Amino acid sequence: MSMWSNMSFQNSASFTMEQMTFFYDFSFLTILMILVFVMYMMIYLTFESLIKCYDLDNQTMESFWTVLPLVILVFLAFPSIRILYLMDEMKNPMLTCKVLGHQWFWSYEYSDFSSFEFDSYMVYNLMRLLEVDNCFVIPLGLKMRLLVSSVDVLHSWTVPAFGVKVDSVPGRLNQLNFTVNRLGIYFGQCSEICGVNHSFMPIMVEVVLNQGFSAWLENSK
Repeated sequence: MSMWSNMSFQNSASFTMEQMTFFYDFSFLTILMILVFVMYMMIYLTFESLIKCYDLDNQTMESFWTVLPLVILVFLAFPSIRILYLMDEMKNPMLTCKVLGHQWFWSYEYSDFSSFEFDSYMVYNLMRLLEVDNCFVIPLGLKMRLLVSSVDVLHSWTVPAFGVKVDSVPGRLNQLNFTVNRLGIYFGQCSEICGVNHSFMPIMVEVVLNQGFSAWLENSK
């Protein structure tokens, strides 16, 4: 069971990831139907002896196989463009945080709360290289904006359950927008080869209720 579950995406924890999973399933189903149709026609024509060898013109069929791919591409393009706009810049974010990549740890800064910041290092566990000493805590249901950069080399802040991945580039500030709609602890990793300890830059995000976030913020200052 675990083998089959690892062949797909993680359970979505944000609206954006839900839409991306839906588009993936829709695209996969469309491609599967095309594959089945093409395989059927290949097998049928291979064993069919009554092929119309002298039928040199059929405008109806030519129109059909010209228009049908266009219609399929349109049906694939509209949800794709919609998701791109959903991932675009968010207006009036409710919480802005800054993420800085280092060799080989992450720094988080809550700039909306008097520049409260901390570093996040991996807790060494031979069986699970995903836990950190200070996890990134965010509230449930708020419009989040992350400003991501780096102080040394290229990194990439990635959390698959949120459907987000953004490069951390020295001297450049990249922006990331998402809204988490499920409580829990979610994991990610640096997705850009950044040196010898690239594998030891986990990301651990804890999503809590607004009251729990306020209490955590007061206790951590």
